[in-house]
Amino acid sequence: MTDQPALMPEEIRIARKFKVDGKVQGVYRTPSPDDFQTAPAEHLELSFEGVPGDRHAGFTRKSGGREPWYPRGTEMCNERQVSILSVDELSEVAARMKIGELKAEWIGGNILVSGIANLTRIPPRTRLVFEGGTVIRVDGDNAPCRFAGAAIAANYPDREGLDLLFPQVARGLRGLVGYVEKPGVIETGETVTAHIPEQWIYPRS
Repeated sequence: MTDQPALMPEEIRIARKFKVDGKVQGVYRTPSPDDFQTAPAEHLELSFEGVPGDRHAGFTRKSGGREPWYPRGTEMCNERQVSILSVDELSEVAARMKIGELKAEWIGGNILVSGIANLTRIPPRTRLVFEGGTVIRVDGDNAPCRFAGAAIAANYPDREGLDLLFPQVARGLRGLVGYVEKPGVIETGETVTAHIPEQWIYPRS
């Protein structure tokens, strides 16, 4: 392994922090821990473990195909407690798949928002602060997979290949995953403010 040349602080490009507001258009949870698809809820209660009783709740989780650096099934920190999706991005994916609609609950969404452009590209460490006081810390984007594609395909039995098409066209549009930083209750209609942190590109050389 070669040493990386030292860089002066002024050589690293930095973008200042800023805030952007959106609105909660829907909240969802799985009917049981065994379900992948979620169902609309009147409100969403979040604890430090995520959404109690939800498929992805828990302080820890088992590693899978997204973590090839661990043997599958390794217990690890659960940074994927909550799935956040965008109204505009779901519409774009539906258009690319040439289907009538793509509902957040079909692909396991917990929170559907509007008004935040390019939601999936929001950087890690962003704090999503909800009007009622709940805070979710963004871990990163949610990579689309065939499993979610199969859930979509089940709603369009006359179309073949939608399970494979979804991962191909939804990259960069699948939304975010995050974990609960401050527990509370989230309701439809609330304002949500994305506190985008200072960002920088850490160059290879």
